[in-house]
Amino acid sequence: MRHRAKGRQLSRTSAHRRALLRNMAASLFEHEGITTTVAKAKELRPFAERLVTLARRGDLHAIRQVETKIPNREIITKLFKTIGPRFASRPGGYIRILKLGHRVGDGAEMARIELLAE
Repeated sequence: MRHRAKGRQLSRTSAHRRALLRNMAASLFEHEGITTTVAKAKELRPFAERLVTLARRGDLHAIRQVETKIPNREIITKLFKTIGPRFASRPGGYIRILKLGHRVGDGAEMARIELLAE
């Protein structure tokens, strides 16, 4: 039983799940939108929104905290120079999830997760 266990396992080990979230967040910030399954999108949203909140803060400690989560320096620069200031006046909710229907191959529910315009 998974009493009080938060988050989805996504049929992965904890290290694999952590790597998946880091890479998906990097792709989300690079392309400002990605298509994935609904379960992965729902797990990615709080992870990525915390990073955007740190980017809004923009101090050195926030940069170092984001560097532990995102593997690519160019994406971190984009996050702090363009994405963070874009949401400076917004108190939260920087990401939307749009359901797309079922995938042809296996019937998995698909979704598009994207950053809001402002």
